[in-house]
Amino acid sequence: MFLCMNSMSQPPDGPTAAGSAAGPVPGSLAESTRVEAFSDGVFAIAITLLVLDLKAPVTRGAVLHDLLVQWPAYVAYLASFGYIGVIWVNHHYLFTRIARVNGALLWRNLALLLAMSVLPFPTAVVASAFQYGDVNDERTAVVFYALAAGAAAVTWLVLFTFLSRAPYLLKDEAHTAFFAAERRRAVFGVTLYALSAVAAVWSPVAGLVIICILPVFYGMTSAGWRFPGSAPPSAPVGGP
Repeated sequence: MFLCMNSMSQPPDGPTAAGSAAGPVPGSLAESTRVEAFSDGVFAIAITLLVLDLKAPVTRGAVLHDLLVQWPAYVAYLASFGYIGVIWVNHHYLFTRIARVNGALLWRNLALLLAMSVLPFPTAVVASAFQYGDVNDERTAVVFYALAAGAAAVTWLVLFTFLSRAPYLLKDEAHTAFFAAERRRAVFGVTLYALSAVAAVWSPVAGLVIICILPVFYGMTSAGWRFPGSAPPSAPVGGP
């Protein structure tokens, strides 16, 4: 399968490969509209499923108590809602720079959607472990969540690496430098999720705090991560 993906990543022959005005080659390249629409649908379903883990109180005379003891579910919900929401924002900015898609990009985008769509499950595991489990259950749940979220960060790294080497898919070939630089942001996310898993072995709450902070970082750097003294990231095509 990986050999197939790699073969599809090669640009087609001719001037179209460089994104000329001649337009995409039929059967090789296509506009990105359908990919964006499908991806938005997956994001919408995944982010909606998160709320199913919030349960209405059923104990007579203990509504307030039942609401308060669900605090782990609220934290897990907000962390996952923020993470999926930020992934959607980043995905939007990603496709403002993409003019057309090919099979290799489609498969890499599907890998991203797979990693993101599974997040409601570890979210439910975290909520259940903190509500009903012991400290070992909490450790396992946070490590499991960190691994799932880290897998999503890995798919971003794969996607950024591919696009940094595929100027023929971009609206502007200069965007390859942007995607090459964005690999640092993906590596940072993978590293922090690994750190949260290690921290969870010592303190599940500490691991959960790191997990909750990461969506904030990704949200603040959605348009590109710029180090002090470096050139500003290129503005998103069609963006503000």
